[in-house]
Amino acid sequence: MKTPEFPIAREGFPFILFCGFVTLICSILEYQVAAIAGLVLTTFVTCFFRDPSRTAPDDDTAVVCPADGKVILVDEVFDDRFLQQQVVKISIFMNVFNVHVNRIPFPGTIERILFKAGKFYSADKDKAALHNEYCAMIIATPSGGQYGVVQIAGLIARRIVCWSEKGDQVTAGQRYGLIRFGSRVDLYLPTETSVAVTKGQQVKAGETILGHLSTVSAP
Repeated sequence: MKTPEFPIAREGFPFILFCGFVTLICSILEYQVAAIAGLVLTTFVTCFFRDPSRTAPDDDTAVVCPADGKVILVDEVFDDRFLQQQVVKISIFMNVFNVHVNRIPFPGTIERILFKAGKFYSADKDKAALHNEYCAMIIATPSGGQYGVVQIAGLIARRIVCWSEKGDQVTAGQRYGLIRFGSRVDLYLPTETSVAVTKGQQVKAGETILGHLSTVSAP
């Protein structure tokens, strides 16, 4: 029998416990307004760090969404930072009410993990992708290609968490990290990807199919 998964990301425990403790103290001291405010904050923080189970599509060619949120960009561009080639770029903006646990889009092997400190512009702005703090993973696909998935900090988000390491074998829909309090994930895919989403669409990590990519090596 499958062991039930705890629906809260472990990184949230210190924040939840702190808010809950302050709320309890305010309640004991009969600071009613402060206690109510603390209860609201504790509830919000608990919801922010929720980590619901997701069922990945039963499709070996599916590129699975890495983040909950709204698609803010779908375009073919030249990526001169991570893959140095023409790519299909899909950007997803996560607001503070979205689930912030990120998931692997497509199976493969992690070749590189790149972290860069930076600014904290609003994550839905174009300059965020260029100047904000980020953590990028470059993953080799079974067909011998590559793609990149980049966690980008936002205006409120000040902490990127990546649980994966170089050399890890990963599967589509697998949890690999999170970003605290509002952020963005950019996906850099091979140009042969058949895109299945549009700008403005709401998507769910680990479930929504962003497109399709062959897993078979070219002869």
